[in-house]
Amino acid sequence: MLIKKLLDIWSFKLTDIITPPIAVHFVWHQADNESFQKNCIPFRKFLTRDIERPFSRELNIPTFFYSGLNETPSYPSSLAQRNIVFVFLSENTLTDERWVDYFKTFPVEENQSLIPVAFDKEGIKHCYHKGSLYNRNALRLYDFSFSDDDQTHELESILKLSHELYRFGFVGKRASPLGSNTSIHLFLSHAKKGETGAIYAKAIKHYIDTTNMKNFFDASEISVGYQFDTEIINHINESTLIAITTDAYSSRYWCQREILEAKKNNRPIVSVNCLQVYEDRIFPPAANVPCVHIAPSDKPTKLEILNILVAALIETIRFNFSISLLNYYKQQSWIDSTAVVLARPPEIQQIVSLRSEMVENETLKICYPEPPIYAEEMDWLEFLKVKPSTPLWTCGDSNTQNKKIGISISEYGADFENIHIHEDELKRFSQELARHLLVRGNTIIFGGDLRDDGFTEFILDEASILQNRLPEREFKVENHLAWPLHLVNNLNKWKAKYDQIISHIKYSVPHDLESEVDQSKFLQPVDVHDQYVWSRCLTFMRESSISKSDIRILAGGKSKGYKGKMPGVLEEFLISIEHNKPIYLVGGLGGITRDICMAITGQNHIPEVLTLDWQLANNQGYNELVEYLSTKGYEMHYPDIVHKIQNIDINQLASSAGLSLVDYKKLMETPFIDEIIHLILKGMKEIS
Repeated sequence: MLIKKLLDIWSFKLTDIITPPIAVHFVWHQADNESFQKNCIPFRKFLTRDIERPFSRELNIPTFFYSGLNETPSYPSSLAQRNIVFVFLSENTLTDERWVDYFKTFPVEENQSLIPVAFDKEGIKHCYHKGSLYNRNALRLYDFSFSDDDQTHELESILKLSHELYRFGFVGKRASPLGSNTSIHLFLSHAKKGETGAIYAKAIKHYIDTTNMKNFFDASEISVGYQFDTEIINHINESTLIAITTDAYSSRYWCQREILEAKKNNRPIVSVNCLQVYEDRIFPPAANVPCVHIAPSDKPTKLEILNILVAALIETIRFNFSISLLNYYKQQSWIDSTAVVLARPPEIQQIVSLRSEMVENETLKICYPEPPIYAEEMDWLEFLKVKPSTPLWTCGDSNTQNKKIGISISEYGADFENIHIHEDELKRFSQELARHLLVRGNTIIFGGDLRDDGFTEFILDEASILQNRLPEREFKVENHLAWPLHLVNNLNKWKAKYDQIISHIKYSVPHDLESEVDQSKFLQPVDVHDQYVWSRCLTFMRESSISKSDIRILAGGKSKGYKGKMPGVLEEFLISIEHNKPIYLVGGLGGITRDICMAITGQNHIPEVLTLDWQLANNQGYNELVEYLSTKGYEMHYPDIVHKIQNIDINQLASSAGLSLVDYKKLMETPFIDEIIHLILKGMKEIS
């Protein structure tokens, strides 16, 4: 328990890593995993960029997870300027005295909002106990209609949780002491002609009236004696606009005016496509926003209404978060201090308006959220002397580095008791990293197997997308395959799918093993001799691929369930040290890389993962392999490994990577992907 608490403290002890505007924390009892997965994981997916759509312009709010079964988890750390903590209550937490005490003494800091969420009626009773949750009104997930289908129930959960995130994250008590005054404002824009728009607007309004979401509903809500246009414009200026685009919408003056006012005043917008037949011209300013498609009918379904409202809420959160984040990055000097910050990629109307306030021929600098827009979209920006950028990319960044970058990364499974990030953060990191390395003219060297949905596929998909977006450029990934991994049946499928991108570097067995195996047949590592052959082949590949790389980046990494003589990322780190390669250690995303960082900085503290006893206890059959390796002259001596790591000069690591000591320690500890990428690119630029 003590060690776990020390690890939690180490994870986020630095005070000078970035502090984004918002972070969301989830706390739950592992006995409630089923309820948590059903109600909360779908909500979390809306908060983070979809790994299946890496170039989407979705939210990317940091999320952290705290759970336990036999023990309560550590309390969430205040990692952001505003920390929204959802604590999930149930019969399981109420009947466990440890959890009762845990919630009673839950520390609530000034920059933290504690939101109780009850899975069942018994969970509400936590709010009757004196302590941190006392007299707090809980969100009751059990109140939702279980007669609805699973999708409707899921969306209703997402809607309620999203609204609380909006209220506490972006409005909260700073604006009003009354919770009723912190609700989102929605403006329903629709054409009266044709009835479809009015039908959907009324259906949306009817649902809103049963919730705590305020709304403005065209002429019927305009106060007597007030000017029609002024009233509408004033409401738009404080609302998220839902544009119900029917066949008649774009031809109506006031519909056009409402869209233009929302764009002019930089308001969130969601388009609802309700076209029945034909629209002769989609109003151009109505583009560049999220769109929900509806098959129009006389009776809108609850599912349709929920899809629209969830889209509106998520876009409102994304909009506010993006502006706050970019302004924060500007304060950190990541972004040019003179750049105009936008929540969406730039549009003609915005450029014209901004240009009118500038000196002629002056370059207009604009920064918008990741990812960068398509190259084809740049033409008109260049013509208008606009220099666009994102936090991690600036127009003009090109193929100037030409390095071979070795990436050592692998998943290690969910471990919310010790490391509080979701395991898909590693995949998201691999996508972002690959994009920024490749677009700068680097070749990625990766030693991954050929599993579907593995890191190899995520990296190659990213390269493939870049190739399609920038066809005049070449993007190269070298996949180094140890024997017998290149004998798998699906190798040709991968070659065909990523023809222009991938190069498979195939390795044979080490020379001294050539007489022991048939290299034409795949070898299953079923007995200790075959496991020994696998370990030797993996080491052989790793030594060769690392020697051919200019730089090594390490993240995650299994500590058990591996096939080599030691955890793969650990071995690749040790080989990189031997070859004096610049090394970037990404410890904040967990895995064996985190343990390496702890051994370097832990003041003689040895992570138990780096001990032979732990490895033997957690890897079936490892004892036999270790003994067999010893008989072959390849003894595994973990104390020597730890000693070697602990004696690494962190100042030298930082200098070799082109970073200051302070920045390198940030790299070793920060859980924020943007900061990790920023530091790696900063260091690489320095050593280039």
